[in-house]
Amino acid sequence: MQQQQLHARLMKCLSCSHSHLPLPPPRPPPFHSLQRFASSQPKGVAKVILKKGKTQLFKDGSPMVYSGAIDRIIGRPPPKTGDIVLVADGTEKPIGWGLYNSVSMFCVRLMQLEEEATRDPSCALDMEKLLETRINAAVELRRGLGLPSATTNAYRLVNSEGDRLSGLIVDVFGDLAVVASSAAWVETYKSKVKACISSIDEINHIHWRPSVEILKEEGMDAADLKELHPSTCPQRTKRTKVIENGISYAISLEGQKTGFYADQRENRMFLSTISHGQRVLDVCCYSGGFALNAAKGGAMSITGVDTSLPALELARENIALNNLDPEKTSFLREDATVFMKGALSRNDSWDIVILDPPKLAPRRKCFRHV
Repeated sequence: MQQQQLHARLMKCLSCSHSHLPLPPPRPPPFHSLQRFASSQPKGVAKVILKKGKTQLFKDGSPMVYSGAIDRIIGRPPPKTGDIVLVADGTEKPIGWGLYNSVSMFCVRLMQLEEEATRDPSCALDMEKLLETRINAAVELRRGLGLPSATTNAYRLVNSEGDRLSGLIVDVFGDLAVVASSAAWVETYKSKVKACISSIDEINHIHWRPSVEILKEEGMDAADLKELHPSTCPQRTKRTKVIENGISYAISLEGQKTGFYADQRENRMFLSTISHGQRVLDVCCYSGGFALNAAKGGAMSITGVDTSLPALELARENIALNNLDPEKTSFLREDATVFMKGALSRNDSWDIVILDPPKLAPRRKCFRHV
């Protein structure tokens, strides 16, 4: 009995003495660097070395590494289009990784920086995992903004560089997602892009629209691009209807870009707040997005100008679709420059003018005409 009491007292003393000892420092988390990840790849990963003074531009967020910024490439055999490569500074220290293109003026599209890979190594050098992560983040961001909603089911889900997926745009029109592809890597990972979008609850159909002329400059074969891209849209579906900020639109899936300029939603809504009693001119009006918002906002008169007859027919249809007064809105098929010269000679004037023209040089071969 005495031995048991003595043992108990001894253990108590030991525990008390240990309680005053300092705790051992926590173990540092394992350090994950892109260089270590690259070293573990069975085939190795080529390294694109930047010229002196070029590194900070890409560290600050510019995702497109142009050929003039590259000093040399380390790796044998040299990387091929579509390969994952490291991008490094002049000391050969990696700053990030991306997808290589041997033909494009943008030799690498940066996908993830070194700091990000260190914080969260789950996507390091893994394009499919990165795609899934970035598209899920885009979905959550839009939901945080209240999209979709009862008054808006047309919105931009993925905005290329804005969502850190350079070359990929996804616009949502109700239960339809339209994918605009303008980078070779998007075509390469098409099945994964479609799988990620198909997993979104609201999406039932996907319409794929490759930007053929841009992709040809990315080194894609024109014949391959002209092949039918599988679409989950109902057969012969060329149009759909959507609602944005309470205004209904008929959209042509064969129209400009994805069929609708979803990235102008907030600008269109702002116009409706300043249009009451105003005379509004909408130059390069396309299917009437700004014109409709001006009419909804109580504009005294609206004039829309565009060269595309199908676009103007849609614009007139959209006026009727929203039960707006057709007497207050006129759409003219005319070249914008010719119209404005005529307006100047007639001394015409408006209170608000919207000018949203197409690109002056959509492709490299158009530069000389600008």
